[in-house]
Order: sequence, then structure tokens, then C-alpha cells
Amino acid sequence: MKKLLLLCTSLLWVFPLVADEPVVRPRILERKPHDSEAFTQGLLIDGDVWLESTGRYGKSELREVDRKTGKVLRRDKLPDTYFGEGLALLNGKLYQLTWLEGVCRVVDRNTFNLLREFTYKGEGWGLTTDGKLLYMSDGSAIIRVMDPETFNEIRRFRVLSSKGAVTKLNELEWVEGEIWANIFGTGFVARVRPRDGKVLGFVDLRHLPIVLDQRPEQDVLNGIARDPKTGDIWVTGKLWNTLYRIQWPVVP
Repeated sequence: MKKLLLLCTSLLWVFPLVADEPVVRPRILERKPHDSEAFTQGLLIDGDVWLESTGRYGKSELREVDRKTGKVLRRDKLPDTYFGEGLALLNGKLYQLTWLEGVCRVVDRNTFNLLREFTYKGEGWGLTTDGKLLYMSDGSAIIRVMDPETFNEIRRFRVLSSKGAVTKLNELEWVEGEIWANIFGTGFVARVRPRDGKVLGFVDLRHLPIVLDQRPEQDVLNGIARDPKTGDIWVTGKLWNTLYRIQWPVVP
């Protein structure tokens, strides 16, 4: 069984490299501190702060973090029975998924007060928005499009590359008309066309933890945030002590 798991992990690791879509490895342009106790599940930029959803039962939080220092300015602890997941900001409201609980928490951006909770079927992994609708992953190859007023599913699409379905889709971010989807456990991000799920390319980020943030306790890559003012893209991981600004678009 252990050998089978290792084989499956290896296949996931190299899958984007055998697909026909372009694979790019961006340079690291800047680093900032990140709380190494934060099990990052969702990451956003809102002005001078990070908005972050962290996971693990009994430790899940919604956080507001100073971007310069990495200091946590405000935190809202979730009930111990909730495992925090993806996060999106839309119309002054923060939408925070939970993993197995089938609950989406809706929180006022300014006060962090809980406004309501929606329920949904299946698992909750990643969440992003195009400014009107919400896009949700559940660890499969499916992305669901959700109505932010009711959290009812409007439609869904399967993410497909030239080699087939791309599974293990995790944290999501809207990047200039594309959905960037972290592929859990691989160090790759898929660039997805939201109208039909077609993969436009892959971003290879495997060099980040290996070279610059190597610690035995750190977990996998997770956390993609685009600065709406500058277009800069930042990435981090679960229990990482660093956030990285990566080059985008990649210039040879």
C-alpha cells in the first residue's frame, strides 16, 4: 500500500510535465514573513493586509495580517468542529469554506462579525470570485459556480488538460480572467479558462519550499493571492514562514 501511495504521488507530481500545455517556472522577486503556525487554506490581499483562512480542527481561523511585518492584527477563531478552507471577498463580505462540514461562513469584512452560514453538499477546498459569482473546488477535477446570495450551484465544469482531467484542485485565485488552481501535493498551479475548464498552462512552483523555505514541519504549497492594485502575485504554503512574490507574466 505504501509503495502504491508513493507511486500515485509521483504521478501527480509529474502530470503537468507530460501534458501538452506550456509549463513555466517564474522567478522569485520578493519575500515577506509568514506565520509558520498558519495552516494556510485561503489567501487574499486587501490593501495593506492579507486576509487568510487557516485550517485544522481546533485551530482554524479567519485572520487579518499586516503585509509588511506578518503580524496578525485580528483573528476570528472558528468552532472546534470546523476545519477552515478557501476564502473569497465579494461586496464587503468574506466567504469562508469548511472542509467536511458542508458550511460556508459569511463574515462582514470590516467587523469580522458572522452574518450567516450557508450549507452545501460535498467537501469545500478552494474559493474565488470574478467579482460577481463564486467559484468553488472540492478536491476533484470539478469547479462549481455558486450564487453568492444563496450559495446555490449555478453550473459546474470539469478542468481538462490535453492528458485528461486535472484532479486534486485546491486553493483558487482569479487572475486576469483565469482561475489559478493549486493542484494539491504537486507544487503545480493550473491556469484554467473558467468558461469551459480548459487548462491554458501550468505554473511550476516546486522550487519555492525546496530552496528557500525548507523545514521538516512545513506542509504543501497552498495560498495564491493577486494584488488587485498592482497585479502582483504572491504564493505561500501550509506552515510556511515565507510568502513569495513571483514573476508574472514570465519573461524569458
